[in-house]
This record gives sequence, structure tokens and C-alpha cells, in this order.
Amino acid sequence: MPKKNPPLNNFIQYSSMAFQMGVIIFGSALGGVKLDEYTKSHQYISFEFPIFTLSFTILGVVIAMYFFIKDLFKNTK
Repeated sequence: MPKKNPPLNNFIQYSSMAFQMGVIIFGSALGGVKLDEYTKSHQYISFEFPIFTLSFTILGVVIAMYFFIKDLFKNTK
């Protein structure tokens, strides 16, 4: 008979996954903002559009979803 996790353990596990996703997305977005601020101070690589913020945020979402799906499949076995 498979071992069942108590509901409290499931709640803690999934809320920690959500926290991990938030940290990854926030960190990548913050890195993109800082890189955009850095490039605005240089005249040779200045962009009008916040390209690093957008690309790093999308990359952060992809990485966060990868970790979430990986942890989800690991815990269902």
C-alpha cells in the first residue's frame, strides 16, 4: 500500500514550491532591470526598450516552471 502524505505536508511542500518560483522570477526580473539600467548609462549599447528586463523575466518563468514540474513529478512517485 502506498504511503500517503498528510495534508499539512502537502500544503507546506506546494507553498515552498510557490515561494521558490517567486524568488526565481523576482531575481531574474531584478537582474534584467539592473542590466537595463547599466546599459542606459553607456552610449554604445543603449536600448530604448527594456529588452533585458523582458528577456530575463521570461527566462525566469521558464526556469521556475522547469523546477516546479521536476519537483511535482519527483513527489508523485
